Amino acid sequence: MAFESGMASLGAEGASAAAHALSLPAESYENDSRLEVMWAMKAYNHAEVYFNLISSVDPKFLKLTKQDDLIYSSFRETFKDLNIQQLQPDDLKSDEAKETWRPFCNQFEGLVEDFNYGTLLRLDSEKDYSEENTLFATRVQFFAIEIARNREGFNNCVYKMKSAQS
Repeated sequence: MAFESGMASLGAEGASAAAHALSLPAESYENDSRLEVMWAMKAYNHAEVYFNLISSVDPKFLKLTKQDDLIYSSFRETFKDLNIQQLQPDDLKSDEAKETWRPFCNQFEGLVEDFNYGTLLRLDSEKDYSEENTLFATRVQFFAIEIARNREGFNNCVYKMKSAQS
């Protein structure tokens, strides 16, 4: 994955400072490229942990949040026909999609911690994170799609592939 050397170069003290900086309110920052790199590294770390999780534990048993049932039912009610196995960028980024996603996401404010934080999302559920297979999404979009992929069996191939390699 892309940022491993960047995180390693921070060291323990730098990583601690980065974690503290990321916990401060957004208003305390101006445009700072170092902050953007820290956010990217945080998103990358989240992606790496999640992919390792679905690679080592049968995804149908995973619970990602305390609100999984609510997120899933609301997601499938709102996005009945969304192809979660193979997402297209426009499924989340087009103007029309944004109009549907915005109220969906906002209903989880206060229910899902960091619901609107930036998170990396795989487009193709059968593949690892890569530049071509990754989209920047909000945390609740990530949860909605990954909870659905886990429940509907689309992440099974990742688990089975990694289990076969062991």
